[in-house]
Amino acid sequence: QVQLVESGGGLVQPGGSLRLSCEASGIIFSIYAMGWYRQAPGKQRELVATITSLSNTNYADSVKGRFTISRDNAKNTVYLQMNSLKPEDTAVYYCNAQRHIENYWGQGTQVTVSS
Repeated sequence: QVQLVESGGGLVQPGGSLRLSCEASGIIFSIYAMGWYRQAPGKQRELVATITSLSNTNYADSVKGRFTISRDNAKNTVYLQMNSLKPEDTAVYYCNAQRHIENYWGQGTQVTVSS
């Protein structure tokens, strides 16, 4: 059974930082591309950042220079370091694991940026 468990969300003031974690089980983590997506109320889910099995990264324009995705294959965990947070970053953040036609999602973690 594949499980992706996110943690690290919460309430933070504008300009603050958070680090999200996603621990995977039930897959050979190192061969999967991993990603973070987010969904704000009333909006579609959108890509935030991805990291391939070779650790090549890709970011949405809206987060470039502020967010950093990384992975630790020894811990089966992918991270999203979020700096200089803005109110428009408020959303539920979802972890994703993808390989060929396989596509798995976590349950999501809420990030709220507000003063």
